[in-house]
Amino acid sequence: MSKFAWVTLTTNDTYSLGALVLAHSLRRAGTAHQLAVLVTPSVSEAMRNKLKDVYNVVQEVNVLDSQDAANLALLSRPELGVTFTKLHCWRLVQFEKCVFLDADTLVLQNCDELFEREELSAAPDVSWPDCFNSGVFVFRPSVDTFGKITEFAVQHGSFDGGDQGLLNQYFADWATADIKKHLPFVYNVTAYASYCYLPAFKQFRDNIKILHFAGKLKPWLIQFNSETKSASTPSEYAHAHDLIQLWWNIFCDNVHERLTDEMQSHGAVSSDNLKKPFNEEAGLAGALSQLRLGAQRTPEQEQYENLMRRQCWESGQIDYAGRDSFDNIWKKITQTLDAKPAKEADKTDNTLSYNQLLTQTATELLHPPTSEVSSPSLSSSPSVRSSSSSRAVPATNNVAATEPAASSKVATNKATINTPKATAPQPTRQAQPQTSQVKVEVQSQPQPPPPSQAQPQLQSQTAQHIVQSPNGAPVAPSRAGRQRAMRKFK
Repeated sequence: MSKFAWVTLTTNDTYSLGALVLAHSLRRAGTAHQLAVLVTPSVSEAMRNKLKDVYNVVQEVNVLDSQDAANLALLSRPELGVTFTKLHCWRLVQFEKCVFLDADTLVLQNCDELFEREELSAAPDVSWPDCFNSGVFVFRPSVDTFGKITEFAVQHGSFDGGDQGLLNQYFADWATADIKKHLPFVYNVTAYASYCYLPAFKQFRDNIKILHFAGKLKPWLIQFNSETKSASTPSEYAHAHDLIQLWWNIFCDNVHERLTDEMQSHGAVSSDNLKKPFNEEAGLAGALSQLRLGAQRTPEQEQYENLMRRQCWESGQIDYAGRDSFDNIWKKITQTLDAKPAKEADKTDNTLSYNQLLTQTATELLHPPTSEVSSPSLSSSPSVRSSSSSRAVPATNNVAATEPAASSKVATNKATINTPKATAPQPTRQAQPQTSQVKVEVQSQPQPPPPSQAQPQLQSQTAQHIVQSPNGAPVAPSRAGRQRAMRKFK
C-alpha cells in the first residue's frame, strides 16, 4: 500500500459533506494513494461510519484554537480559529509524505504528481501572491515539526488569526527560497472571482486541477432543487456554474444515499429530534438525507429549501436578482400584513381608541369648555404676553377672568388689582417692577387645533395677556415671576 496520503479535516457533519464529495472526486480522478481524514469530537458517530467507507484512515483529534479574537475580527471570520486544528496533520507519521486539501476543495483531474514536491509546497494566494494559500500544500509528517509549529504559534500567533497566517510566518522563506515549492495556480484555483479575474478563469478553466470554494459560500450552502437535481448558482459564481453542478452531481451519485437523519451539524443526537420527519436542528446533513432525488417536490423539500435560504442569508449570500428580490420581499410582507389574525387586529383597534381618548382628554384639559378660570396660569389659561416684547409675564396675583363664548370677535374683561402706585419700568433685567393699579385685558383664544396638534401648539404658543399700567406703559416682570412662569410652563 502507498506510503503517501491525501489528508483533509472536518469539524462537524456539515463540513463532512464536503469531505465525502472530495474523497469521491479523488477516486474519480484515479489517485493511487491513500485517503485520510482528521475529525474532531463534534463529528457524529453516524457520519464517521460513512467517512470510513471512503477514507482509509479516520483519526480523531482535539480542537486547537488560536484564541486570537482581534485578528479574526479583522477577517470577520471568527470560525477560522479552529483551523489551527489543521496542524494535527503533521502527526500522521504513518505516512512518508502527504498533500493536505481543505474539505471545500474539489479535484477535477489526477494530481498525484504533487507527491514529487517537497515540504512546504503550495500555490500563491489570489489576494496576496507573496503568501501561499493553505487550502492545498505538500508536507512531511513529523512529530518534531508539529511541536515546533505549535510552539511558534504560542510565541508569535498568526497575522490573520488562522492557520494560513501562522504557516506563512513559520515557512517565511516560501516566497524567495525555492521556486520549486511554488505550485502552479491550477492546483488551488479560487471559485469566487472578481471582474479582472474572470477573463483568465475562462481562458485557463480547462487546465484547472483543484477548485477551491474559499470564502463563506460553500457548495453545500447553495440552494439545490432535488426534483431536477440542479443547483441555483448565485450570480457571482455564474462563471463556475458547471463546476458547482459537478459537486452536486457527485453528491447525488455517491453521497446522498449514505446519509441518515442521525447526522447532526454539531454532534450530539437527540432522541426527540429523531422523531421528527424534518428537523432543522438535525443539521444540513440530516436534512439532505430526507430528500427524494428526482421525485416530485415534497414538504420536506420545501422545508429544506427554507433552511438553505436562511443559511445563505446568514452567510451574506442573498439572491437579490431572483427569489430574494425586493418585489418578492415586499409581496411577502404585504401577504403577512393582510393575513393578520383577527385578535391582533382587535388589539390594535383598541390601542388606537385608547390613544384617541388620551388625546381628547388632554385637549379638554388644555382648553376648558367652562366660562370661568379660577386659577390663571400658563397651562390652563390664555397665555400672557407683554405689549412691548415677546417675553411671557406670569400672573402673580389672583385675577378673575371670564372665558368668552365661542365667537370670532375678541372679548375683553377687566380686573382691578389694588396695588401701590407704579413708577416707570426699568429697562434692565435686574430692575424690580413697581406696583401700581394694573388693568388686565384677556383676549380669547382661537378655535382649538385638532387633537393630534394640541400638544405641539401648546408648547409653541406665546403668552397673550397684556398687562399695562394706568398710563399705558408696560410693567416689566420680576425675575422671580419669570421663574415661576417657566416652572408652570414646563
